[in-house]
Amino acid sequence: MAIWQVVLVVVIVLAISIPVSAMLAINYRKKVVEAKIGNADEKAREIIDEALKTAEAKKRESLLEVKEESIRTKNELDKEIKERRAEAQRYERRVQQKEENIDKKADAIEKKEASLAQREESLAKQREEISKLNEQRLQELERISGLTSEQAKDYLLKIVEDEVKHETAVMIKEMESRAKEEADKKAKEYVVTAIQKCAADHVSETTISVVQLPNDEMKGRIIGREGRNIRTLETMTGVDLIIDDTPEAVILSGFDPIRREVARIALEKLIVDGRIHPARIEEMVEKAQKEVEVMIKEEGETATLEVGVHGIHPELVRLLGKMKFRTSYGQNALKHSIEVAQLSGLLAAEMGLDVRMAKRAGLLHDIGKAVDHEMEGSHIQLGVELCRKYKESPTVINAVESHHGDVEAQTLIACLVQAADTISAARPGARRETLETYTTRLKQLEDITNNFKGVDKSFAIQAGREIRVMVVPEQINDSDMVLLARDISKQIEAELEYPGQIKVNVIRESRVIDYAK
Repeated sequence: MAIWQVVLVVVIVLAISIPVSAMLAINYRKKVVEAKIGNADEKAREIIDEALKTAEAKKRESLLEVKEESIRTKNELDKEIKERRAEAQRYERRVQQKEENIDKKADAIEKKEASLAQREESLAKQREEISKLNEQRLQELERISGLTSEQAKDYLLKIVEDEVKHETAVMIKEMESRAKEEADKKAKEYVVTAIQKCAADHVSETTISVVQLPNDEMKGRIIGREGRNIRTLETMTGVDLIIDDTPEAVILSGFDPIRREVARIALEKLIVDGRIHPARIEEMVEKAQKEVEVMIKEEGETATLEVGVHGIHPELVRLLGKMKFRTSYGQNALKHSIEVAQLSGLLAAEMGLDVRMAKRAGLLHDIGKAVDHEMEGSHIQLGVELCRKYKESPTVINAVESHHGDVEAQTLIACLVQAADTISAARPGARRETLETYTTRLKQLEDITNNFKGVDKSFAIQAGREIRVMVVPEQINDSDMVLLARDISKQIEAELEYPGQIKVNVIRESRVIDYAK
């Protein structure tokens, strides 16, 4: 057989076998796929059957749960309905009871209204009867008294008003007397407490100083040749030297304590030095004057420190120091001012006032006495001028000008200074002037005034610092009053000796009286 035949046969066989094998493969795959599909359908049916069974079971369970829930809800609703019905029944019973009570009350009110209506009728009748009786009573009273009702009412009101006024006046008088008693008691307590707390010494000055000498031969040296030494010393100091039989002593006499102190210091220095002649005397007097000035300044500063008052002008401090050499009725003016300051501070502390201001006013209240023998005017006027000049407060100025009652006190501190000044001056032993000499001086003052023509009465007031003269208006006219006051002042100056100044107050009063008949 030929090759190509073989090839052809092979090709033909291949051509036949390939489709056949393909068909076989396809059939096989088909069978396999069908078998798988059948298995899948069976599984699907099984799954569906199971799902149906499960759904059926769930459905039954859900139905059971729904039934149980509905049964439970129904039971709860039934229970709630029963409770509400029971509550509604209770409310109904209460409402019925209230309605019954309201009905009972309404019946009672109707009965009361009926009884009240009857009472009102009876009261109206009674009121009518009372008004008639009252009218009859008023008519009878008017007939008996002879007054109308308006007149009687006015009369009664006047009586009641008078009684009320009387009782009010009695009550006011009692309250005023009680308040005065309490005020006096408190004031005495304050004053006694202040006096007990303040322990100040009393210094009574004299008008002479005694200088001790080492021997009697020194008297001749002091007198000097033909008395030139003693004349120079008296001229330079303004003090009288009394050299008598007193052993080993020389007396310095003078009313100016500062000059007397200068003379004492100068004389003691001359005695120690031993060289006594006019030139040396002048030198020693100048040194003594400087020492006294230093002493005055130190005394003023010591006084301010002792009282505890600071910030005072240096010139006022110096004037305070000068008051150490000033006396009033024998009482040292500086000691008096310090005591007044202490007492004022204690009284201010008791009353709750400014203690420092009270002490300041008390310390400066007599500052005018430091210059009243050098300048015109009373120590009050001069003190006010000095305080204003050196810018003191209005409280201090008012205390200075009102401490003798010449000006009205505007502050409590001024009143305290007045009280402290009186306490210091009235202390036993503080001043040498006795009651007898005091009354004698006042009587002399009034006698001098009463001797003038046209004077009706005269009164010495303010402890002899003022004389009030009442004149007869028919004998003294307004022009004559000026001359009378001047004449009285001149007569007092000529016949009396007194510290400071005396105010002459002439008063002319005219009264016209007539009677309506």
